[in-house]
Amino acid sequence: MRGTPTLGRLAFAGMLMLTATLPQLALAQGAAPAQAKAEIVTNDKVSIEVLVEGTGPTIVILPSQGRDGYADYDQVAKALAADGFKVLRPQPRGIGKSTGPMKGVGLYDFAQDVANVIDTLGGGRAVVVGHAYGHFVARMVATRYPERVRGVVVAAASASDTADRNPLVWWAPDFAGNTSLPDEQRLAALKGAFFARGSDPTGWLKGWYPQVTAMQTENPVPRKIWWAAGQAPILELIPEEDPFKPRDRWDELRKQLGDRVTTVTIPKASHALMPEQPAAVAKAIADWAQKLPK
Repeated sequence: MRGTPTLGRLAFAGMLMLTATLPQLALAQGAAPAQAKAEIVTNDKVSIEVLVEGTGPTIVILPSQGRDGYADYDQVAKALAADGFKVLRPQPRGIGKSTGPMKGVGLYDFAQDVANVIDTLGGGRAVVVGHAYGHFVARMVATRYPERVRGVVVAAASASDTADRNPLVWWAPDFAGNTSLPDEQRLAALKGAFFARGSDPTGWLKGWYPQVTAMQTENPVPRKIWWAAGQAPILELIPEEDPFKPRDRWDELRKQLGDRVTTVTIPKASHALMPEQPAAVAKAIADWAQKLPK
């Protein structure tokens, strides 16, 4: 765990705040789409709530750190389902009806949760999409359970050295998700590190679960174990304004892993990505997934 943020670190927000006019974005919170249904996948002491939408080859979407796995992805999931995919959105432990041990767990456990979901609801094989923190879990699923993974989508992933090069940005999730801070301070973090110029971040004042963040960051696993995502094909979606992935690192993954990496940049988006440009994200995923071997 990176630790509890202090008000002193909020200085970064002033440097990163965007002054552009911010039109409204539809960032729906709350009820699932009418065509989606919730299922529960239980294994031993763990129960994972999963929103299921559409029919066809399976795509699993994993949320960012400490956030609800439903609201941020409604538009992307609806578009993918319309394109002929079955979309599964498992909630992390501690959100909704997902339950299980939340102390002393880490990426190995979260990857097993996803593998169980794929086995139970996804026909045993899926494309796994990991948004922001979710890409850690997606890559671990591909590393530990390669037979279950057709491909991995790494969406708004940080560069390998973001924490070293820009520690102020690295701390932004802790400020944005700290519900005890004033909204003005949280919005400063969201504007500076999560949303592109012209995007409205106010919807992201909701949907944070600090206890889930604590669980997800308590027991980090060394990057060398999961970074390569086994041997799975990888689609990397890079938001053009994402400070977690500066432009001089856009080719990092392809240089490291070679031709199994396909890179697509998404204009007018930052680290939040999914609610900012859902149509572009869904199209990139669908176009790539349709070309993968079954």
